[in-house]
Amino acid sequence: MPTPRKTTAARAIAELDDLNLKLARGQRMLQRVKDENVQIATADKEVVFREDRTTLYRYKPTAKRTIGVPVLVAYGQVGRYTMTDLQEDRSMLRNLLALGVDVYAVDWGSPGRGDRWLMFEDYVDVYLADCVEHICREHRIAAINLLGICEGGVFALCYAALCPERVKNLILTITPVDFHQDQAEGRPNHGFINLWTRSLGDEDIERLIEANGNLPGELMSHLFSQMTPGATMSKYNVGLLDTFDDEKKLLNFLRMEKWLADRPHHPGEAAKQLLINLYKNNELFRGEFRLAGRTVDLGAITMPVLNIYAKDDHIIPPQTTRALKDVVGSGDYTELGLDGGHVGVFVSGKSQGVLGKGIVDWLRRRDRP
Repeated sequence: MPTPRKTTAARAIAELDDLNLKLARGQRMLQRVKDENVQIATADKEVVFREDRTTLYRYKPTAKRTIGVPVLVAYGQVGRYTMTDLQEDRSMLRNLLALGVDVYAVDWGSPGRGDRWLMFEDYVDVYLADCVEHICREHRIAAINLLGICEGGVFALCYAALCPERVKNLILTITPVDFHQDQAEGRPNHGFINLWTRSLGDEDIERLIEANGNLPGELMSHLFSQMTPGATMSKYNVGLLDTFDDEKKLLNFLRMEKWLADRPHHPGEAAKQLLINLYKNNELFRGEFRLAGRTVDLGAITMPVLNIYAKDDHIIPPQTTRALKDVVGSGDYTELGLDGGHVGVFVSGKSQGVLGKGIVDWLRRRDRP
């Protein structure tokens, strides 16, 4: 009968052999993978409008149209809209298309130093407004369905408040409204950007933008990585190792990394408005945020509103989003809370049958001429 010490040693040797085989298999898989194998945002689409760096895409239909009014998707400046179509089986945009929605998406492009002076006014009153006008003109309609995500949701809120006649239904996902509600649920690991921004003086933010021209995408990537330091430190060893048994899992991992690495710079003046006026001073929720001399009054938003939040969102904590119900003017306000985190509600396997269907079911009940 083998002694416990020999059994333990034999098991350790076997586990080490398995690990070495797994590492060798993973190395071979990584050597075979090329950039063209790790494509994101591949849903079929065409460019229908361009203005400066902004591009408006219209997606090719994949099912019979069931929603009469098109949906325009607006992401923020801190990341790329490509997250909404990360891969074929994890794509909010493909899910909407499959359910009969006519989908448009706006891509703000890659701002450079020459875009330093662009402000929220430019994105709301010019680029977003011109995309809406293009869609209305092409479809001969007076208003569209507007879907804003994260900072793009703030753009959508501002546009809907200032031009309510152009928005038939407003859909918001993981959108901050009350920027001072980050600790409402007593979770200290939630709302790190809110805490970091409030720790800075206005002059600190001014110097940051002055030194760089824009808010560097690399800085925001670092801040996001510091929100989950354990996961950040382990993903390239434990996390990557877990994918070496399945090439599909490896490609999924690499697609997410490709999206995370492609973080654009945020135009300087607009970044100052985001960090000082919104994060620090909470002007949107307080009804004091002004664009081109006009106050953004969320009470002027009277169209139907669907407000979607992630229950475990550590970047935009749920209560910062749900605060909208206290200030919006709509008598038709609906909340939809989804399991998962900030990005997970769009890319997790669990959310794929919930997010798109929840949006379309809500729209169908309001899809009247």
